[in-house]
Amino acid sequence: MFAYIKGTLEEKSTNYVVIDVGGIGYKIFMSNISINEIGELGNKVKVHTHYYVREDNISLYGFLTHEELKMFELLLSVSGIGAKSAIAMLSNITPAGFACAIISNNVALLKKIPGIGPKTAQRIILELQDKLKSEQELTKDEEQTEIKVINSNENLEEAAQALQILGYNKKEIDKAFEKIANTDVSVEELIKKGLSILAR
Repeated sequence: MFAYIKGTLEEKSTNYVVIDVGGIGYKIFMSNISINEIGELGNKVKVHTHYYVREDNISLYGFLTHEELKMFELLLSVSGIGAKSAIAMLSNITPAGFACAIISNNVALLKKIPGIGPKTAQRIILELQDKLKSEQELTKDEEQTEIKVINSNENLEEAAQALQILGYNKKEIDKAFEKIANTDVSVEELIKKGLSILAR
């Protein structure tokens, strides 16, 4: 319903902000990281939004980047994960770190997030890896021409899969990696470099 909200930052609290748009104050729930980074009161701000509707709850959730929004929506697709749990995860791990944990089966990292136990961490990884595999199969079926696959090392391949989890397609990722001079770095560093190019 709302792709984004742009207005004046009127209030910052522990788990939400209020943005004034034409005299209407929108209460938008956000991660602690985003609240800290959004800026000072009185500033003009733009927040990507997710309109969350349940029988007993209608709320707006806000994000400073598309990657944050994508991670939130991915978490909501996992059985047993609600909006509050998803925002709590965004307050404790970056989208790049999250995608890296999914690809590398890093249950230990996800377990460090408050409210996420071992079973929930395993379920998040399993369901999102299955989702990635399904999307990869659809991409293969839809492509009519051969696309260059960058897989000179395992780190690049894993980073590419992580970026797919965050919503980017194979063509975009391959093109971004062509611009990275040094690929002899960690998977998470490759993800961060890829995001810095893709987010432009």
